[in-house]
This record gives sequence, C-alpha cells and structure tokens, in this order.
Amino acid sequence: MKSSWLKYLGFLGFLGLLGILTSNVGFLGFLGFFAFFAHAKSIQDERLEANINRAARNSFVASVVFFAVGIVVAVVTSDLSLFIYAFPANFALLLVTFSFSLQYYERKGKD
Repeated sequence: MKSSWLKYLGFLGFLGLLGILTSNVGFLGFLGFFAFFAHAKSIQDERLEANINRAARNSFVASVVFFAVGIVVAVVTSDLSLFIYAFPANFALLLVTFSFSLQYYERKGKD
C-alpha cells in the first residue's frame, strides 16, 4: 500500500509563517495548509484516489465559473482593480471547494 501524497501540501503551511515575520496578513491564509498533514496516516486506495479526482473536478469547475464571472464583472464595471481581489479569492475558492468536497466524498463513502 502506498501512502497519500496529500500530506505534502502541508508544507505550504510554512509560508504562513511569513505572515508573522513580515506582518503581511495575506500570508496567514497559508497556515490552513497544515491541515493536510492529517492525511499522513491515510493509506491511498482506489476509493481515496477516486474521491480526490472528484474533489479536484469540483474545485476546477468552481474556479472556472468564478473566474469567468469575475472577468465579466471587472469588464462591465471598468474597474480593473477587481482582478487584484479575484486572484486570491479564486485561489481560496479552489482550496475550500477541494477540501469540503473531499471531506464530503470521504464521509459519504463510509456510510
């Protein structure tokens, strides 16, 4: 049995420490990546791999829809500074959608 590769996403949490050292609060969101270390003990099987693929599909679709809406809103309002907020919001949406989808599919499979 091979272990899950999701645990390596936890190392991105160390970027959150830059928020403390540089007083830039934008980096503090990376501290949430430490939660992926919880997958260190999980064993990757076919069901987990399928659930990861389904969660990745959900986050991709949500990201494409959000970014398309963001582009339309920025162009219609002629406020290009909205792109500054759209990129981090899109990144956060990707992570939240992936995490909640994976959690949902994992719980659904245990029933």
